[in-house]
Amino acid sequence: MKVEQLYTGCLAQGAYYIESNGEAAVIDPLRETSPYLERAKRDGATIKYVFETHFHADFVSGHLTLAKKTNAPIIFGPNANPNFEALIATDGQEFKLGEATIVALHTPGHTMESTTYLLRDANGKDHAVFTGDTLFLGDVGRPDLAQKGKELTQEQLAGTLYDSLRNKIMPLADDVIVYPAHGAGSACGKNMMKETIDTLGNQKKMNYALRADMDKETFIKEVTDGLVPPPDYFPLNVKMNKEGYADLDAVIEMGKRALSPDAFEIAANATGAVVLDVRHHNDFSAGHIPRSIFIGLDGGFAPWVGTLIADVKQPILLVADENRVEEAVTRLSRVGFDNTIGYLAGGFERWQKTPKEVDTLTSVSATTLKADLKKGVIPVFDVRKPSEFGSEHIPVAENTPLDFINRHLAEFPANKPFYVHCAGGYRSVIAASILKSRGIHNVIDVAGGFKAIKEAEIAVSDYVYPSTL
Repeated sequence: MKVEQLYTGCLAQGAYYIESNGEAAVIDPLRETSPYLERAKRDGATIKYVFETHFHADFVSGHLTLAKKTNAPIIFGPNANPNFEALIATDGQEFKLGEATIVALHTPGHTMESTTYLLRDANGKDHAVFTGDTLFLGDVGRPDLAQKGKELTQEQLAGTLYDSLRNKIMPLADDVIVYPAHGAGSACGKNMMKETIDTLGNQKKMNYALRADMDKETFIKEVTDGLVPPPDYFPLNVKMNKEGYADLDAVIEMGKRALSPDAFEIAANATGAVVLDVRHHNDFSAGHIPRSIFIGLDGGFAPWVGTLIADVKQPILLVADENRVEEAVTRLSRVGFDNTIGYLAGGFERWQKTPKEVDTLTSVSATTLKADLKKGVIPVFDVRKPSEFGSEHIPVAENTPLDFINRHLAEFPANKPFYVHCAGGYRSVIAASILKSRGIHNVIDVAGGFKAIKEAEIAVSDYVYPSTL
């Protein structure tokens, strides 16, 4: 029996490939299905089942494409009602996979159809649980994503999750391996560990939500405390996972349309497309197309696109290195952005060779910031998460998290310079690009972010201190 975790860092998402005696199953596949098909081919195995733990909100699953290419049934747990053919398992239903067995354990709470899959070996011993968003390492799934259009409150869902954990998962043996759908960095939880695999016994010791002496009321309070609003694209991804989506090959073919600078400009004006620049943030700062948005591929690309652009139907035009265009289109499709309508042929370098307008982003060193802070005249905006800001920050800085920057636009000075920074320079350039696209051009980026600020010794003794809030 073989279990392989296919982890995608950008989405902090774990998909799983299980093989036993020539039969394979895939749990929570990503949109592109080639990794699973190639593994099955390598093993000389047939993909027999495609399991879904729930209707995912933070990415578009590859269940429909994989089922089409393999003729394997798509399996959901109880309460699922997809708009396509699927096998809706009953609680406790068993599925034979070679010499192994997979058991559907209905574990509602994160969503009402959420199901954990228990893997038993050839001897009938419980080996692993694939917990989806029901149980993470260090956390549990947030209970506020399934309540829209429902009578259930997040507190009621949290109470249901408490029962699922105590009645279905915690009674399992301590040596059972836990394979969650997400790790640290995912918006589906708030306190996940950096590890992606653990034993249930260790989680019972480490995970605040699995404390043996925790009653339901305490669980509900702790699980719902501190939840920030989910990204706007989450319900749109749920809709796609439930109702269906376009063929990925067609999405990639459309996104790889090469457009000359003139055709690119015409397309942008005619469609209202977002011009999305996915190069390195230093390249964007040095020169970019006016009003374009920067979200670099070499960062948390897809989740930031989903959070900041939000509407999955929004037309997108890409500015990218030509050898990374297909990667960009594919990664956009993972979060449901299927309307990439082309890219700038020859990249920004070709745009620069035309008489067309070019913009830049002012970026300064932390040393320059330090000098200006001593004068006390230029506002500073920190776009890190509140938890990062609360740990340590420049006392004069305002916390305007990138996730919600559109809600903070009125706070940025309209007619005088101001600084923005993040942890390392990636998020602050995203923020600056959004501000510039809104006509706020007096923004100055701090290169290297808070890491550079500390190295410049704007120092704990003078300007940076551990928060007491």
